Amino acid sequence: MKLSADLAAFSTRLGHDFARPELLVRSVTHSSMVSPHRDDNQRLEFLGDRVLGLVMAEALLKADPSAPEGLLAPRYNALVRRETCADVARQIDLGSVIKLGRSEMKSGGRRKEALLADAMEAVIAAIYQDGGFDAARKVILTLWGARITDVAADARDAKTALQEWAQARGEEPPTYTEVARTGPDHQPAFTIAVQLASGQSETATAGSKRQAEQAAAAALLKKVDP
Repeated sequence: MKLSADLAAFSTRLGHDFARPELLVRSVTHSSMVSPHRDDNQRLEFLGDRVLGLVMAEALLKADPSAPEGLLAPRYNALVRRETCADVARQIDLGSVIKLGRSEMKSGGRRKEALLADAMEAVIAAIYQDGGFDAARKVILTLWGARITDVAADARDAKTALQEWAQARGEEPPTYTEVARTGPDHQPAFTIAVQLASGQSETATAGSKRQAEQAAAAALLKKVDP
């Protein structure tokens, strides 16, 4: 099989030359394009998630040989979570080569965070199956780059940090409320309010509920624990 021009260019951006191009094609095929003659990328996504996890675990142990598990775990989570995978996917313009069904394409699938993250993991699995673990590790470390060395010393997400802040003071966990949803279905914007039992609150708007919750929690943390 010979890759199309756009996939050949994408392979170059990845930094991996596929001996089995069909693996790359499958890795960028969304379930909305599945047919009797075309497999989707869901099984590859499952495998890629595990390959990425092992590479990140190894990299973190090497980067900080003395760090305890309590610090390594949140750093790991920050590097493998959906938002980070989607960010890397955008970095290499993965969205432009994903094969989507008509309805998914019309709904803005190429920009959806979950879809991009899943495809990124599938691509990692394709590299692993094509060239082995060393090839996958090389590509992952290159693409994640400074994210690995710059990951915060304590990379707990803001929601976790805010909840721990409240618990340490004997307060109930913070509550999150969706205040508004605006924009078209394919590109919504969610406004979330977070409030402590003391009454202190903040709001934030983002493209997903999770992102908005995290942003609101971070803003409230800055207010109560500057």
